[in-house]
Amino acid sequence: MWIPVAGLPLRLRLSALAGAGRFCILGSGAATRKHLPARNRRGLADSSPQLLPEPDFRNPPRKASRSSLDFKRYVTDRRLAETLAQIVCGKPNRPPHLLLECNPGPGILTEALLEAGATVVALESDKTFIPHLESLGKNRDGKLRVIHCDFFRIDPRSGGAIKPPAMSSEGLFKNLGVEEVPWTAGVPLKVFGMFPSRSEKRALWKLAHDLYSCTSIYKFGRIEINMFIGEKEFQEPWSSFDVYTRSGRLENTKRKEVLELLQQNLYLIQMTPRRNLFANSLTPMNYNTFFHLLKHCFGRRSATVMDHLRSLTPLDAADILMQIGKKEDEKVVNMYPEDFKRLFETIESSEDCTYKWLYDDTLEDM
Repeated sequence: MWIPVAGLPLRLRLSALAGAGRFCILGSGAATRKHLPARNRRGLADSSPQLLPEPDFRNPPRKASRSSLDFKRYVTDRRLAETLAQIVCGKPNRPPHLLLECNPGPGILTEALLEAGATVVALESDKTFIPHLESLGKNRDGKLRVIHCDFFRIDPRSGGAIKPPAMSSEGLFKNLGVEEVPWTAGVPLKVFGMFPSRSEKRALWKLAHDLYSCTSIYKFGRIEINMFIGEKEFQEPWSSFDVYTRSGRLENTKRKEVLELLQQNLYLIQMTPRRNLFANSLTPMNYNTFFHLLKHCFGRRSATVMDHLRSLTPLDAADILMQIGKKEDEKVVNMYPEDFKRLFETIESSEDCTYKWLYDDTLEDM
């Protein structure tokens, strides 16, 4: 699926992936603050650690309330916001979807989405921004709702009472009037946001787990995800199963990890789960076995798939690889998402052995 890119700078790249859904990838350089030298600026978006809603929403606070690595990403370039609104909202003649915007912060993108005709629910985890975001909804005929909620803490697995900004998907969607629709139906709503820089991989695995188990937000149907992700996680082969940072001035820029975050490229990935995702042997009932296969393989990604299969199944590993068109020396890092899905389905549909998997029934909690 292609997306409109009219007006984008030439340095932006567009490509596509295949996996659990249809993907659109918009690549750009990581943005930097205006006070930095021009050669270090890419000009697409600004962000800063713990950005506070000052008049222009661009001046970073003198002191961050959390660690210097705990910074958030915000779109503050209006031209980029308008382009993203065009991408997310789609063609003007199509019925608009309800759009959940994750941590909109200063609301630059929120305004662009509203001007593009979208009905927006702003899920903001920082109370400081909420009054300003609510002011953007004035004279909008109910097109904007603001809720104190962290999208990445929806349905937390920690147990116990759920307190804001964490929230249950059941409570959130009931409040919004969103009902469950069949998996074969259309897209019930869209989500836009930026993955948290300090826990991208964890957020990816949780989203993938929810997708394949049809739980949390995916209990309500084939929700479309539009997320920015950093270059490091984007390049992981398995990250394509889901769908997607920012940069800013930090108090301590000597740490290598911080510098890497500031200098990495950004990628916007748009994913809509396929209607036929569960058409074959993979189902929401056996997804845990599929995830066990994935986690086992990526625990030693430099090993061959053959080595992993010998520990995972009593079936003939060489025969399984031949059936999916792979060689015996195929490395895990060379496998694509659809390859793992075909590998799993081939083992599940095999009639050569009564027991197809070798693993403890108690799988690691995702």
